[in-house]
Amino acid sequence: MGEFVYFTEEQKQRANAVDLEDFLSRQGEKLLRSGREKRLASDHSITVRGNRWYDHATEKGGCAIDFVRMFYNQSFPDAVTMLLGGEQGVAYRESVNQQPEPKKPFVLPEANQTMHRAFAYLIKTRCVDPKVVSVFAGKHMIYEDVKYHNVVFVGFDSDGIPRHAHKRGTCQKGQPFKGNVEGCDPRYSFRWIGKSNTVYVFEAPIDMLSFISMYQKGWMDHSYVALCGVAEHALMQLLNDAPHISQIALCLDHDKAGTQARERIKKNLSERGYHMVFSLFSKCARRRTFLAGASPESAR
Repeated sequence: MGEFVYFTEEQKQRANAVDLEDFLSRQGEKLLRSGREKRLASDHSITVRGNRWYDHATEKGGCAIDFVRMFYNQSFPDAVTMLLGGEQGVAYRESVNQQPEPKKPFVLPEANQTMHRAFAYLIKTRCVDPKVVSVFAGKHMIYEDVKYHNVVFVGFDSDGIPRHAHKRGTCQKGQPFKGNVEGCDPRYSFRWIGKSNTVYVFEAPIDMLSFISMYQKGWMDHSYVALCGVAEHALMQLLNDAPHISQIALCLDHDKAGTQARERIKKNLSERGYHMVFSLFSKCARRRTFLAGASPESAR
């Protein structure tokens, strides 16, 4: 039986108030800017701000102690000790008490008059086929914003109303900016709905465009969705809006976050009665397919 550790209420409150950005940075974790929050590079579904965190995949969140218990698999005493451990050297920064802000209405960023930088980034830098970019641009699903010249990927609902926008920086110096516009609805991220019974699921819009560029034959007949992360809200909404879909291809990254999301989404889909769910492009299958120039179906 482990030794009982007593913490005063003041110690527990101090541990729970630790700024998670400071704490994680000093644990060696890489953080990416995502609007007003920071997103973990090792798990894109988790965002932190001050002493608060939220897992968009599991829809759970809380303060610093709960985060350490969940992310580092620690007991309550060990989590508090870990958060107070910074006091052995320089104490972890305490988060500033932030008042909850009212949710902003969703507004698309103002469009630039041209798409020169967006086209150059997508076609020359990311090797997306110009014909594919033109189709989406023609439907106002891709454009360039006027302020920062980001590429904006727009998601529409079934009535054709824009509900979501994901921005990707076109500057190649340093860490490129990427993030969702405030107030957007995660159920309607960048997507395409076709007539076939198959949907291909990606983490990022550029992954989706790159896939379509490689497999263009009849691509408009199929459906595609970019989750803009690893939470499945957009996939579930697409399945509601397109009940003819019965086959789901998960084309997620071959990393820890992608692997965990793949298993979670498969389980969730199975419980909803979707049994034709397959992972497209395992690490080996992806290499074989690229070398052989095979169709997506051959990599299932």
